[in-house]
Amino acid sequence: MDYKAIYYIARQELVINIRNKWTIIFAVVFGTLVTAISYFGMMTEGFSGMQNFTRTSASLLNLVLYIVPLVALTMGTLSFTGDKGSTELLFSQPLHRSEVVLGKLIGVFFSIALSTLIGFTLAGSIVIAANGIDGFTRYASFVMLSLALSLVFLSIAVLTSALSQRKAKAFGFALFLWFFFVLFYDLLALGGTLLLKGKAANTFLFLSLFGNPVDMVRVATLIILDNVTIFGAAGAAMLRFLGGQTASLLLLVGGLFAWTTIPLLLSNILMRRQDI
Repeated sequence: MDYKAIYYIARQELVINIRNKWTIIFAVVFGTLVTAISYFGMMTEGFSGMQNFTRTSASLLNLVLYIVPLVALTMGTLSFTGDKGSTELLFSQPLHRSEVVLGKLIGVFFSIALSTLIGFTLAGSIVIAANGIDGFTRYASFVMLSLALSLVFLSIAVLTSALSQRKAKAFGFALFLWFFFVLFYDLLALGGTLLLKGKAANTFLFLSLFGNPVDMVRVATLIILDNVTIFGAAGAAMLRFLGGQTASLLLLVGGLFAWTTIPLLLSNILMRRQDI
């Protein structure tokens, strides 16, 4: 593995994405939404003004679960199905294709992470000014889970691009995956429990949680926030199975790691067989 080559490819990809207007737009939009939701997100619960870090994280959770996967899938697909000439030139270099893929993945991830951190830092600074640092550790953990979610969907975008090869087909597939994981999967899982009863239904819910990285990040965030009353059926089933929050968190982190590595391994196998 040529780590120097990976570094240069990642740096080039980062510079390209920073110059890309969509990266700047995402940073501005995300920062604005994060700040606004931090202020207004808990008004329905009777709170007004800027909230502390724990309440801010709870308010931001749904925003992250909707926007981060969409942005990661879009930017990942755009990067790996970009200009055909530059792609062919890059893959024609005396490098393993896995090194090229890893370098591009790291570059795109850091560009998304930079945009995401701008929003979280802006909101965090305002929260500290208004309410101090109480709950900052939980907020930081939530930010790390958000970045992990973006990395998972970047890996899925790489696999999508390797399977589709053509840009239009890859974007269509990516949008379908966003819809499936963010909107449709939970309905499918809950519908499956109607066919089962008792312990079998709980087991099914527990296993279904690991089929969706969005649900895994949601449950992990709620565990960190100690918000056990709104885990949902899958999260409650997992806590009953494992008997504690620490074991549940470790299992969820391991699941996110698997969701990151398996698509990359499959992408590497596919790209080795393709004539790029």
